[in-house]
Formats: sequence, C-alpha cells, structure tokens
Amino acid sequence: MVADGPRLLSNVIRSQDALHAPYGGVVPELAARAHLQTLVPVIERALEEAGTRWEQIDAVGVTRGPGLIGCLLVGVNLGQAIAWARGLPVIGVSHLAAHVYAGLLEDEQVRPPVLGLVVSGGHSDLIRWQANGEIAVIGRTRDDAAGEAFDKGARILGLPFPGGPAIDKLAASGDPKAVAFPRPRAPGLDFSFSGVKTALLYEVRKRKTISEQERADLAASYQEAIVDALLQRVEAAIFPSPLAGEGQGGGSVPTIVIGGGVARNRRLREAAQARLGHLARLIIPPPELCTDNAAMIGVAALIEWDRRGPDPAPFDADPSLGFS
Repeated sequence: MVADGPRLLSNVIRSQDALHAPYGGVVPELAARAHLQTLVPVIERALEEAGTRWEQIDAVGVTRGPGLIGCLLVGVNLGQAIAWARGLPVIGVSHLAAHVYAGLLEDEQVRPPVLGLVVSGGHSDLIRWQANGEIAVIGRTRDDAAGEAFDKGARILGLPFPGGPAIDKLAASGDPKAVAFPRPRAPGLDFSFSGVKTALLYEVRKRKTISEQERADLAASYQEAIVDALLQRVEAAIFPSPLAGEGQGGGSVPTIVIGGGVARNRRLREAAQARLGHLARLIIPPPELCTDNAAMIGVAALIEWDRRGPDPAPFDADPSLGFS
C-alpha cells in the first residue's frame, strides 16, 4: 500500500519460487491458481501492516499487463470487484512502467526526464520517461531478455530454479575474466542475448568435466557479459554515437532508474554504480522493490491517476501491454 508522496505503507510479497522450482520454470496454470488462493490474504495482511482500514482507501490500482493472462485476470477482476463494492475509482497500469516509477519510493523528488532500464525475465527495455509524462521505448531485446538469458544459462550450468539468483550466488566465488564471452550487440540501442547464451552452451559442451570452481568461473564470466551489455546500451543512450547507429540516445539525463527482477543482481548493481553513478543521479530500488510487487503498482496508479484519471470499468487484462 502507498500513500500520496509517494510513501510506502506496506508491501507484502508472496513468492511462488518454491511452487515452480520442481518444474524448472513457471507453470502458468499453477501460478494463476496460487494467485487466486493468496491474493485476499495478502491484501488483508497489507492493510494490517499499514495500520489502515478500508474506509481510508481512496482508490484501487491493479496491473493490467503484461504477463500471464491467468494471473492478470485474477488480479484485474478482484481489483475491479473491490472498487465496485467500495465505490472507489480503479486505475489499471502497466507493470513495466511501474518498475520505473518504483524509483520514487527511493527518492520521491524524481521527476522526468528519466532514462530507465527495465530488465526482467521477459523484458529488456531501455526507455525515456519524458517531461510530458509519457514513456518512449528507445531500445528493446531482439530475442532473449536478460532475465531469460540468466535462467537458461543456469539450466546449462546445472543450477536450480530460479536461475538468476543461482548464477548471482555462484558467480560471487568465480573469476569474471576466466572466459571471454562475447558482448551481445544489436542495432541501435536494442539488446540481444541469444549469442552469449549459445556461447555458454558451447563452452560447457567442449569440457568433459567441470569442477565447482570452473562452474563458478563460467557463471561469473557469463554474468559479466550480460551486465556489460546492459550497461553499454545505457551509456550509449547518454552519449549517443551516430556512427554506431545510436543516434536515438538524445544526450545526458539527470536521473537513471534501473528496475525489474534482474536489478536484484549484485554485479549489475555494483557495476551500474561504478559506471553510471558519476554521470547522473542513479536510482536502483532495493531488491524487494525490483521484483514484481504491489508497492510499485500503487505508485504507478498514483502517477496515472494524476496524469489521466481513473479508468472506466470494466476493463480487461492485456498480456501484451506495453508501457502505457
């Protein structure tokens, strides 16, 4: 729950990692059922932790998309049902935009223009939150997203689900320079991670056995390649090079926000601070606000309510929704 400011009142997260771990990935039907079973208890706990009564709620914010349609439908229908029952306005938002807006929970003075990097299991997007309040996508993945590349890389290395945190943990004891994996490149400010994933697969296949130290070195080197590729594109957006086809960058920006599940990665946070911290105000929300969470949806609802007002109900979930 959030209050105007924005101020964080409570943020209850019910992880499904243990539920999906035996399958090595998210099972959509199981995810939707778990949403159905846990949403009401989570909302009740959020109200309790915030010390808030239903009579004090002014509006309901809910994720319209993107994501798994079953999970989205559970949330959208429950959000609108609560709004109807309580006579409250309801605001449907994009959880991608919410990853950028989560930066306001770190610094409520953040205002556009903002350069944002949203990195998750399904998305690697470079955006500009513009002075008029709109979000323009200036770079996106051409194939695998960064989070997907981490998950697939973890499977190649024989690591458990979820793969991103597993690689991050193992890489801490590895040498990031042990293997010179290629830095993924794509036209303009876009991303591509299929090449480095294939390079990891070939590197593992050519070795008859892999010691635990070699596995850690591979994880660290693979992680370094992905992190480097992400930050290269952010730097290119700040200092565009027309000769490299990066003219969409548009010059320096006062604030950079990095969000999404991959923003929990230890190496990405360290490297971003070292490479970008002196170029602009760098905001990376704490790890619990980088994964999908209700707090960032609340902030997004506040921003969208001010920008365009509440949504006319009923409205549908949109699994392919972009940033608006």
